[in-house]
Amino acid sequence: MRATNPLLVMALAAVLFWTPALAHEIRPAYLQIVENDQHRFDVLWKQPVMGTLAAPLVPQVSNGLLDRPPDEESASNSFLLRRWSNLPLTRDSFDGATIRIVGIEHTITDALIDVSFANGQEIQSVLKPAEPVLTVKLRGAGKTAVATYLRLGIEHILTGFDHLSFVLGLVLLVRGRATLLKTITAFTLAHSITLAAAALGYINVSAPVIESLVSLSIVFVAVELTRSYRGEVRLTARYPWMIAFTFGLLHGFAFAGSLADIGLPPQNIAGALLLFNCGVEIGQLMFVAAVLICLAGFCRIVARPPYWVRWVAPHAIGALASFWMIQRVHVIVG
Repeated sequence: MRATNPLLVMALAAVLFWTPALAHEIRPAYLQIVENDQHRFDVLWKQPVMGTLAAPLVPQVSNGLLDRPPDEESASNSFLLRRWSNLPLTRDSFDGATIRIVGIEHTITDALIDVSFANGQEIQSVLKPAEPVLTVKLRGAGKTAVATYLRLGIEHILTGFDHLSFVLGLVLLVRGRATLLKTITAFTLAHSITLAAAALGYINVSAPVIESLVSLSIVFVAVELTRSYRGEVRLTARYPWMIAFTFGLLHGFAFAGSLADIGLPPQNIAGALLLFNCGVEIGQLMFVAAVLICLAGFCRIVARPPYWVRWVAPHAIGALASFWMIQRVHVIVG
């Protein structure tokens, strides 16, 4: 693989450096409507918040499902929850009804809609600011419409700048296409294992602790990158796939935490989990491919950039990751 172009590295680092507020991916809202055994409907509305701030989002269903106040309401640092129980409506009232998230058109938040009926039929969709309305059509709707999770996985990794900065550090650290392929494969395998284990409930971990360790892994890669630039041949440079696999386990737990926030359809957990993981991998490969293409292009444009420019990327990545780590440790202590 050709030598890394320092100007491009500086540009990529600048993108990451100026997005500290987006260390976490942009979490979607979630509206779950479930027909229970008594043929009444239970509803969960989960809306992302930042501290005490929440966008004025209101779910509405044209058949009158949510016309009464919620039976339960609670809030955390990450989400606002509202629940309705035993709402007396018929399944047929949903045919042709519209589901709207009022206010979403003024945000950058998506909303995952999951409607499950007692006969096993399930309807899923994602409402976006540009498309805030879903028209429910019962005829022809499938039972396991979980393809939405593929797109959610892609969006998750492409808006998770902490994970992307770790991958960028690996790409800059690795020398040789074969070694890079092995390293990315090891990272993929590792976080796939812990993502599945945590999402299925076999392992429970503290989200703030995992997120702090993820930040620490980025700091570690940034330090190793500076040592590599100084000509030091360390274990990380010789066997980067070992580091990728080790820290990939941590990143998998972080992915699982985000997936838990979104929620999994109870009737097809395995399918949704698989597609979400595939989406994460597709997004990751898209990012790696974009970095490699840009590196190849810029290497032909700029022949001899200033020597100091090469140090911008590791220092920017390390400083940003340190900032994230301090933020997350503060959450643990607080």
